[in-house]
Amino acid sequence: MKIEEGSEALRLSILGMRCAGCVSAVEGALAAVEGVASVSVNFADHSAMVTGSADPDALTQAVKSAGYDAAVMEGLEDPSEQEAQELQRYRQLMKKAAVAGAFGALLMLTEQLGWLPDIGSPTGQWVWPEIALVTLGIMMYSGWHFYSGAAKSLMLKQANMDTLIALGTGSAWLYSCIVIDYYGILPSLAKHAYFEAAVVILAFINLGTGLETRARGKTSSAIRQLIGLQPRTARVIRNGEDCDIPIEQVGLGETLRVRPGEKIPVDGVLLEGHSTVDESMLTGEPLPVEKAVGAPVVAGTMNQTGSFLFTATRIGRDTALAQIIKSVRQAQSSKPDIARLADKISGVFVPVVVAISVLTFLVWYAFGPDPSLGYAFVTSMTVLVIACPCALGLATPISVMVAVGRAAQSGILIRNGDALQTAGKLTCLILDKTGTVTEGKPVVVSVEALSDRDEDSILQLAASIESGSEHPLAASILAAAEQKQLKLQKMTQFEAIAGFGVSALCDGQRILFGNNALMDSKDVKFTHVNDRLETLSALGQTPMLLAVDDTIVGIIAVADPIKKDSAAAVAQLKALGIRVIMVTGDNQITARAIAQQAGITEVNAQVLPQDKAEVVKMLQQQGENVGMVGDGINDAPALAQANVGLAIGTGTDVAIESADVVILQGSLLKVPEVIGLSKVTVTNIKQNLVGAFFYNTISIPVAAGLLYPLFGVLLNPMIAGAAMAMSSLTVVTNANRLRWMKW
Repeated sequence: MKIEEGSEALRLSILGMRCAGCVSAVEGALAAVEGVASVSVNFADHSAMVTGSADPDALTQAVKSAGYDAAVMEGLEDPSEQEAQELQRYRQLMKKAAVAGAFGALLMLTEQLGWLPDIGSPTGQWVWPEIALVTLGIMMYSGWHFYSGAAKSLMLKQANMDTLIALGTGSAWLYSCIVIDYYGILPSLAKHAYFEAAVVILAFINLGTGLETRARGKTSSAIRQLIGLQPRTARVIRNGEDCDIPIEQVGLGETLRVRPGEKIPVDGVLLEGHSTVDESMLTGEPLPVEKAVGAPVVAGTMNQTGSFLFTATRIGRDTALAQIIKSVRQAQSSKPDIARLADKISGVFVPVVVAISVLTFLVWYAFGPDPSLGYAFVTSMTVLVIACPCALGLATPISVMVAVGRAAQSGILIRNGDALQTAGKLTCLILDKTGTVTEGKPVVVSVEALSDRDEDSILQLAASIESGSEHPLAASILAAAEQKQLKLQKMTQFEAIAGFGVSALCDGQRILFGNNALMDSKDVKFTHVNDRLETLSALGQTPMLLAVDDTIVGIIAVADPIKKDSAAAVAQLKALGIRVIMVTGDNQITARAIAQQAGITEVNAQVLPQDKAEVVKMLQQQGENVGMVGDGINDAPALAQANVGLAIGTGTDVAIESADVVILQGSLLKVPEVIGLSKVTVTNIKQNLVGAFFYNTISIPVAAGLLYPLFGVLLNPMIAGAAMAMSSLTVVTNANRLRWMKW
């Protein structure tokens, strides 16, 4: 789900959802609220993501009017509180299952051993009503949440899982009471009470829901770990003294102290000190990052060796950690197309099942063997119990949640569910050059002396004249000189000549430093080095000439080196059968040199920023599913146009906001990982959906008695309840395999 510009994303916790039918009801209620742009309800973690300008109070009221409860989830919720709530719910369900199961088992055992009197006997006439009352009490204790949910749905003219369970178990109890009251006039084979069936069905359903809750809770482990990175307090320097305060009280621009082994509380910039910081939980990169004065630090990362002071630049919901958590949650709540299909089916599933149950009753009652009433009741009740669409509702969101969480732990931020489905179908991948295939930071790669001067003196002179320049390549030359600890010389009459280079005087000598066009304009001969200049250019380097008093004395070549893993990533992409194209605004010679180093054969060079999106569109018109990888503002339109946009996380905020996937540490090797993750996730979703559909397709006819004419087999309602619970548990377990799978 992409957030439209100007819209606000609001996350709601929804209480009372028990099946995919509930998802449709909640989505419909929220979508009807004024100001809502889009709604996505996640059955797997019982939450809703709403975008638009709707009033939060109106949203919660709409959910309550639909028969559910809702609350706005704000900030970074304490994961321990959420875990405690899940554990409490799990224990309640297990307790309800145990009470219903124990009584049901006792009832079945005493019946089988013949310890209970016959219903029609004088003793039975007062014992069985007592059993009916005890059963009703246990049903209220273990199944009240189902019955109240069914009643709310009925008032709203809806149907869901609660409807099926309430009808199934309620009719079992009611039929059994009729047997007690009218025992004398019923056919002999219809004189059976189903009190044990009612409570055992509730036991199995509560057990299944409890196990599902327990397993489902593990799917949000990535979110809990990310939230757990946020320290609860910060050490702020106020009035010259250190004081520990709650994280919520830290203000922008405040100075904070971080000691070795402490987590960084908010985003900021180093003011004083030096250290190494472990950023692995945010980027997936295992090596610690060195931090000096002026370096950015990110909330939630772990300081390792040194102590330092930093100033807070982003706090609260604005920190990188908070934004990552927000993006992960949005992705976990968003729905790929395959999920919307399941939701549509689930929305009409329950009414269809109720209709099938009624039809089953009528067919058995009209054409079944004696006692036809007994057979009609048992089969229709079994259809209701076994057909619960829980597994169908969980099939997609549970897999998406696990996959998005797993990706976040690997330094891959998936921002919407559609990208997770589409990435595995990519046939063509466009790579930007600067900052994507290359490091994006030019460095001096060679210094050549052409006179009696040595290389250090050439670099020293070039750095001295460039110290007054604002040209992007000047920084790389100054950095190279600083690395060699070269002392800069004083320059006078400095002049920057746009597009050519710079000139100045040093100790009375005229110094020129720039391209061959500069030398041409100043009548400096350089034809004797033309071959060398062409060789360096063919290698993707930018050669610059240094002249002293109209004589070329040296050549300095600057290049943007390719990332160490770019070639390996391109090889992996080609092995996946993906067409790789590099599109850049750089010149043809440099672009081809870089492409050759990376193993890319198709290159589009000198492409203007606004034309990159047109390249994507053209490939799409040719039938390609196009992925775009970029990091700059000029890549944003192409990232948005592509079927899947992948932004390098070290790039600009605009590029990141335009992308579907953000690769946090900037490694291209993560792109094949995204494609592999997409493929295994879609396969996992299909397995879940096929399993859920197959279960309901097979189980409903069997429950209705399809096998009885052929084999004399009828499905027991209690076994149906166990099978229904196991189907949901199977889906959750299959989805959780994604946590350990490799791709």
